[in-house]
Amino acid sequence: MNVTEDRDTLPAPAGRLVDGPVKPVRVAVLTVSDTRDLDSDTSGEILAERIRTAGHACADRDLVRDDIAAIQARVLGWADTGQIDCIITTGGTGLTGRDVTPEAMQPLFDKTIDGFSFLFHAASYQTVGLSTMQSRATAGIVRGVFVFCLPGSNGAVRDGWDKVIRWQLDSRHRPCNLVELMPRLSET
Repeated sequence: MNVTEDRDTLPAPAGRLVDGPVKPVRVAVLTVSDTRDLDSDTSGEILAERIRTAGHACADRDLVRDDIAAIQARVLGWADTGQIDCIITTGGTGLTGRDVTPEAMQPLFDKTIDGFSFLFHAASYQTVGLSTMQSRATAGIVRGVFVFCLPGSNGAVRDGWDKVIRWQLDSRHRPCNLVELMPRLSET
């Protein structure tokens, strides 16, 4: 990745990349869907590819049904391994009765990352306009692991990763990034 090119295209206001290597982050991708399987999970595949392209490890990838207990079990299972730094979910953030990802995640969050929802919607608004209000994208910290919950569409995944998450998981991003906070997430 050419740092000079990234500086020119960085979408974050006042953001910049400093020279140096990317500190790899171990990211797990969880697709929440009643209608997809791993073979038809295009949004999960987009995320996995972008994670690797950014210099990180796609440490694991899974799919669970729209079920609160199943979502919680998978996220807690990853968080408890000590081998995952970040989890990105895709799907289940809409308004229908089966969309339960926020309900599954809210009780698990030790802290919420309130700014993520705002930034995701601002980025998404540029792509889909007012339709972004149908998403309940959210983020927080679960047992020292960052968790970002994105909608399930390919466009929403691209917006969430390309315009928000990618830059905060890049250790070269300034004035600050989430990577520098990782060692301190479990402080008491």
